[in-house]
Amino acid sequence: MSAILNLRKLPAAYRDPEAVPLHGICHACSLNGMCLPASVAPDEMAQLDRLVSAPRPLKTNGYLYRTGTRHSNMYVLRSGFLKSTLILYDGTEQVIGFHIAGDVIGWDGIDTGSHPCDVVALEDSEICSIPYDDLEALCNQVPRLQKHFSRLMSKEITHERGIMLLLGSMKSQTRLAVFLLNLSQRYASRGQPARQFALRMTRHDIGSYLGLTLETVSRTLSGFKSQGLIDVHGRDVEILDMDRLRDAAMTPNYS
Repeated sequence: MSAILNLRKLPAAYRDPEAVPLHGICHACSLNGMCLPASVAPDEMAQLDRLVSAPRPLKTNGYLYRTGTRHSNMYVLRSGFLKSTLILYDGTEQVIGFHIAGDVIGWDGIDTGSHPCDVVALEDSEICSIPYDDLEALCNQVPRLQKHFSRLMSKEITHERGIMLLLGSMKSQTRLAVFLLNLSQRYASRGQPARQFALRMTRHDIGSYLGLTLETVSRTLSGFKSQGLIDVHGRDVEILDMDRLRDAAMTPNYS
């Protein structure tokens, strides 16, 4: 379970200890510590800052990239909410990830040079982009920067491994409890409320991601509400009893 998230420690807020405000585009962004490192020389930091494009809007249902698109940039979600999806052999859509503000997106295209999935906006969003070739060249010059992005990639791999464990062995109650706690931690790491947040995705999207039916997701959420673990109105969720929700996530109710 530790591969998914630390269920017993939920920080009130998090700031990367390596992060300092940047100049230029990133200077006024409250999320710069989530995606870019510091502890490098001022001239190197200026080079990095110059690589980052001005934020561009991405409208609801707009695509950041589609399956087969050439990998040319890394992206930082400055605001909004996105999902990653695959189209399966039978034509159905499989949700494989959700992205919140501060996430770095585009790792999936580095190996083959093209993206294997679609990334679409679930609400109006803002995207910053960094040309990958230029970023790679700068990383070769600045070891601290290389280490930072290697750490971000490692976190992505660890998260995906945890999701595989979650889907492979756990029942609906555990899956949904872990999902809510994971979202809670991710929002807390950005200084946002850990107990109250909106589910920007549909119940169907949650079910696709967790390997559950729409009916099971709705029934399990209702069960959590009736037990006093959460309050839910539409897409708005409030975690009322964090400890009991953690207990639900750690219950050994394997299939």
